[in-house]
Amino acid sequence: MTSNGGTPTDATSPLASLTRKPERAGDRALLDALLDEAKVGTLATVVDGLPWSVPMLFARDGDSILLHGSTGAGALRHVAAGAPVTFTVFVLDGLVIADTLFDHSANYRSAVVRGVLDVADDAESALEMLSDKLIPGRVAEVRPTTRKELAATVALRLPIVDGRWIAKARTGGPGGESTDWTGVVPVRTTYDAPLTYSGETPPESVRALVNPSPVD
Repeated sequence: MTSNGGTPTDATSPLASLTRKPERAGDRALLDALLDEAKVGTLATVVDGLPWSVPMLFARDGDSILLHGSTGAGALRHVAAGAPVTFTVFVLDGLVIADTLFDHSANYRSAVVRGVLDVADDAESALEMLSDKLIPGRVAEVRPTTRKELAATVALRLPIVDGRWIAKARTGGPGGESTDWTGVVPVRTTYDAPLTYSGETPPESVRALVNPSPVD
């Protein structure tokens, strides 16, 4: 089996499964939920024999991860040309407080997706989809992207292929029993009130980030 970029998948590879604490392995539902929640991941590859990695905004679109960057970035040209990559995402859900430093831990969700990036066939549509997943409704509020802006931007897709991703998570409190205080300090990401740099009233898409509509 091959990915969209032509790189063979190998479900028997040691990179395709957890070797430590395999009980923390997650399914595709965990992977999708994590990729839909997180906004930043780290793209990594090897350039001229040296490791290279950069944090990037991203969004999941079905069975692929959308990324974008400048056409002038040499490393992005390298991965767009078919260099193998990993994309890593991590969300911290809580600090686990134990009665010894050795047993302190964290509740988290993480994923590593491996593969080859494809250049998006329709860069404008990919960029709009990425923008609307990061800030829902924003695309309809701004002017269309110009040809010059599109020419300076590369939109990329990383296919999510079975055998080439790992998701894992830790939940719960510290292990063992203790008479000392132990517990979990939950961690979450929230949007604060926007800081205005120009204009008067923030657009609807921005206000919705801070005060989302209740879910029925």
